[in-house]
Amino acid sequence: MRDLAKAIADAVLYEGYLLYPYRASAPKNRLRWQWGVLMPPSFTTGGEHPDSHAELLVIPGQDAVLQIRLRFLQLQARVVEVDDRPVPSAVVAGREYTTWDEAVEREVDVELPLGSAGCFPFEIAGGQDAEPIAGGIRLVRRRSTLSGSLTVHADVVPPGLVRLRLDVVNTSPWSQPDADRGAAVHHALIAAHTLLSVSDGSFISLFDPPEWAAQAVADCHNERTWPVLMGGPGRTDTVLCAPIILYDHPQIAAQSHGDLFDGTEIDELLTLRTMTLTDEEKRQVRATDARAAELLDRVEGLPASSLEALHGTLRREDPGVGAPSSAAELPEGAVPEAGAVPSSLVEPANPTADCDSEGPGSSVPDHVLVGGTKVGKGSKVRLRPSRAADAQDMFLTGRVAEVRRVLSDVDGAWHLAVTLDDDEAADLLAECGLYRYFAPEEVEPL
Repeated sequence: MRDLAKAIADAVLYEGYLLYPYRASAPKNRLRWQWGVLMPPSFTTGGEHPDSHAELLVIPGQDAVLQIRLRFLQLQARVVEVDDRPVPSAVVAGREYTTWDEAVEREVDVELPLGSAGCFPFEIAGGQDAEPIAGGIRLVRRRSTLSGSLTVHADVVPPGLVRLRLDVVNTSPWSQPDADRGAAVHHALIAAHTLLSVSDGSFISLFDPPEWAAQAVADCHNERTWPVLMGGPGRTDTVLCAPIILYDHPQIAAQSHGDLFDGTEIDELLTLRTMTLTDEEKRQVRATDARAAELLDRVEGLPASSLEALHGTLRREDPGVGAPSSAAELPEGAVPEAGAVPSSLVEPANPTADCDSEGPGSSVPDHVLVGGTKVGKGSKVRLRPSRAADAQDMFLTGRVAEVRRVLSDVDGAWHLAVTLDDDEAADLLAECGLYRYFAPEEVEPL
């Protein structure tokens, strides 16, 4: 279990740790620590809580042993001091040092027979470290003591499953309940999550349970954490209880070259933006955080082949579509299909029969009828967005467009994928599969 899910767990641990442009001076980096924050129990403002509760199901083996690892960040205040006085920053030999809140990884391990119960208190020591720099300048790092408990309950539920209940509670003493969040978070368990592994048994998916376990899954209750299966498809011996909702068997994209800390890891965009930082901005990044400095060095040294791999990646999440799940899995020399459609929209498999404007019947056409006129690939239409359309579509009212594809969604409704006639990039957008989508009743045939 220790290495199986570390990459995903680390992504959860450092989600939002430091947001682009990765500088302490950026306003969005002044309110950090948003995911899985378990506050001290005396902090009662802001709707945050001291605990999380998970329930999940296991098919037990004969001698099953449960391993649990609780992981979180402990806040560490790094203060620049000049002659024992705190200052926002100081420069020594051309290098800047900035006052900043860092974080230290913490782990608590518990092992017990599956079906057993127990409460396991823990304490993480606080402390202070001083790092001399030069000329009376030093960095002082301070941490508050943290305490908490991990409680495991187990009971047998039909049809012969073990239901595990896992509670993580921050019990850290703190006597300033009226202080702001910035002070309270120094006594919090940050990005708290748990990894569970069973040596002889199988966890039940809460996303896609077998029919016979559906009611037992429906009876599970989770608060501020969500269990998902880890490892490759089909693996059921490890679960991550994460403070953000993930799907079963999450994976880090093969094209990713390292942590970017920013929500959803839009690797190409963040990488290119980081490359545009000025020398002064890069100096501030390196002064902010060691992880930010490492990120910047990695981006600056990124080979062209790695950057190219981030561009134009095609993924199909619908296994019924039949395409590889990512560009990295295409056969060598193969090119992704131009104009790939979103996985929620599919093209007719047998484009031969007619269909009327009331919607799809049992046939699968390559066109729809709009006011008695066939509208399909290559048709010219005038756009008439409905009142339910968003503002971006309303701006296109009256514009002429060419239908590039006829698509149906999972609910059986028809959609026309179009490009604008007066858009000079229309053909290029079509080659890339970038369309605007309208319902048949939102167009007027020409």
